[in-house]
Amino acid sequence: MANIFVSIVFSYYGYFCIAVLLLGSMFVGNSTYHLMRILTFANNKGGVGKTTSALSVAHRLAELGKQVLFIDADPQANASTASGLPAEHPHLGLALTEGEGVPTLASLCYPLSAGLSMVRSARIMAQQEKGFGNAPDYQFFFRHQLEDVRARFEYVIIDTAPNLGPLTVSALVASEAVFIPLQPNLFGSEGMTALIEMVARLKRNFNPQLRVGGIFFTKYSPTYRKALHHQYARDLQADPALAALIMRQTIRENVSLDEAQSMQQPIYDWAPSSNGAADYRGLTDEILTRIS
Repeated sequence: MANIFVSIVFSYYGYFCIAVLLLGSMFVGNSTYHLMRILTFANNKGGVGKTTSALSVAHRLAELGKQVLFIDADPQANASTASGLPAEHPHLGLALTEGEGVPTLASLCYPLSAGLSMVRSARIMAQQEKGFGNAPDYQFFFRHQLEDVRARFEYVIIDTAPNLGPLTVSALVASEAVFIPLQPNLFGSEGMTALIEMVARLKRNFNPQLRVGGIFFTKYSPTYRKALHHQYARDLQADPALAALIMRQTIRENVSLDEAQSMQQPIYDWAPSSNGAADYRGLTDEILTRIS
């Protein structure tokens, strides 16, 4: 009797081990279970360094050995221009249309380097976005499209327009976190407030995982002689609802950042010892800490 009991136990144990191995192979080999972090950079205000920040973080992640997809969802196409993508390469706006032969987002990826690919934008997207916003499920466009590239990328960085239009909404619905670049002044604060209110609505209705990953000051340093900016910064840091969101790293004004974009190079290649490169290395490290 004891021998029979032992045989049964070992049989079940063997089945259990086989099941564990099969499940393990599913998680390793099946792209459905590949962890891909989707982060959006947004602010309902232009001129705050949003595109520079998104692009610099994407380049830094690639420099750290990550596989990164950058999506230029801003019809101004500044990130695409600064990256030197060929104008003949299909752009994101083509995937926003309906009908036969519409390209998928996966087919639009253009390799910039070994670790970084980009989906480019085009100015015509400003018109295409209007029709896109009339689609009944436009909010889920990026969420659905990004499933096809889940096995290829570890991080997706989405740069959005300085508004809360349909593309920005779709980006937020697909994301786990939004990072907000902010100049500490009146107009920057107003744009941030509108965005945070939008995040709360989208979290409630479409994406329970969405959160504000952090707010970081741009074109700012505590050492600058700008008393009014310092006052805005202190007020935000003292706000109980925002204090935990304010990031330690600030982005100083640095001409090397503009030069790097003009030369269509990452700041880490153009001026690796510059304040701009140092600040964005620090910002990327803090972002990785906040989402870990």
